[in-house]
Amino acid sequence: MDEIEQQAREEAASRLFSGPVDFLRSAPQLQFLPDPAVPEIAFCGRSNVGKSSLLNALTGRRAIARASVTPGRTQELNFFDVGRPEEEGALPLFRLVDMPGYGFAKAPVKVVEKWKALVNSYLRGRQVLVRTLVLVDSRHGIKDVDRVMMKMLDEAAVGYRVVLTKTDKIKASELDTVAQATTAEIRKHVAAYPELHLTSSEKGMGIEALRAAVVGDALGEGWAG
Repeated sequence: MDEIEQQAREEAASRLFSGPVDFLRSAPQLQFLPDPAVPEIAFCGRSNVGKSSLLNALTGRRAIARASVTPGRTQELNFFDVGRPEEEGALPLFRLVDMPGYGFAKAPVKVVEKWKALVNSYLRGRQVLVRTLVLVDSRHGIKDVDRVMMKMLDEAAVGYRVVLTKTDKIKASELDTVAQATTAEIRKHVAAYPELHLTSSEKGMGIEALRAAVVGDALGEGWAG
C-alpha cells in the first residue's frame, strides 16, 4: 500500500470514529452477549497496559472506556457500537469489545477461573469476532501471561494484532530493541498478524494507522467511508 492510499484510509477511519460511538452493554456471562449481527474487534491485555487510554484515543473520546470501569464490571466483556447508518433501527457498522485485563497478581482463584472461562468461550465461539488486539506494554515486552493469551488465540484460530503501548515512556533505542524482539516472537504464532503496531495514547503516535487497521479489519480493506 502506498503512502497516499494509507493516508486516505486513515482519514476515512477518522471520519467514521468522529460519528456515533456508544457504550452498548456489559456481559458478565455468555447469555448476555449482544446478538452476533455485526463484526467485532476485541481488545485484550494485562492490567494497567493502557487499554482504556488506547480505546479513548482510537475513538477520539476522552473517557468512553470509563463507562466499563465501574464496580462490578471489571471482569465482564464490554461492548461499544461504532457508526450507525441513518435508517431508523439500523445496526452499528461494527463493535469494539473491551475484554477484562489479565495478569491477576492478587485476584482470587475463583475470579481468575471465571475470567478464563468467559474469555475462552467468547474467543472460541464468537463467529463475528474478526480480529483481536493484544496490547503489550513496551516497557516490559511480551510476558508469560501475554503468551498464554496468544496461545489461546492461536488455538482458537482467531487472528490478532500485537500492539505495543506507552512507547513514549522509554528511550528510542530501548523501544527498537523491544520492537525487534516482539516482531521475532510474533512470527512464531500462527494466528498473529505479521505487522507490529507501536502506539502512544498520550502522544498520539501510531493511533491513526491503528485506527485505519481496525476499520479495515472490521469492514474490509476496500472500505473508504
